[in-house]
Amino acid sequence: MRTATLHRATAETDIRLSLSLEGGDSSIRTGLAFFDHMLHQLTKHGGFGLQVEARGDLPVDSHHLIEDVGLTLGDALREALGDRRGIARWGEAHVPMDETLARVVVDLSGRPYTVFQAKLPSLVLGDGFQTEMVREFFIALATRAQMNLHASILYGENTHHQIEALFKGLARALQAAVRLEGDALPSTKGTLTN
Repeated sequence: MRTATLHRATAETDIRLSLSLEGGDSSIRTGLAFFDHMLHQLTKHGGFGLQVEARGDLPVDSHHLIEDVGLTLGDALREALGDRRGIARWGEAHVPMDETLARVVVDLSGRPYTVFQAKLPSLVLGDGFQTEMVREFFIALATRAQMNLHASILYGENTHHQIEALFKGLARALQAAVRLEGDALPSTKGTLTN
């Protein structure tokens, strides 16, 4: 089983996270209901098992919590992938949600890079979820997972729909990229971790 369990504690956040690439139960509690909803999209549509217990300095704002969950999830994904032998490596998804269309493309290349193209109309959703943090979450995840991540809203108007389409797109792209196709290393340079 490709799994990882991590604990990240700083002066700003305390995060316990377990990830299974082969699926399983999910339980997510971050203190931000909208963020929980988005992480549930990631597990449901990616077919992953995910346990998250996170506390952060939400009276300050949601920045530290969301970014640190992204960092921890990226670390867990990197650990669960191991040497990345046998993975499909690339994945892409186009996901519509009502008037919105999102595109997410990933390469589990071992080289972190993020392109994020979305102009989200609302600044805050739900219980204090700062929408600018979607970009920061994607960057943190890609950096720590050592993956190339391109995420775009091709068109759309509703902020909730745009963010949800991005998370569902990420889920489907990752599901395709982590899929096992054999035991070969999908790289001509002989490594996907350096």
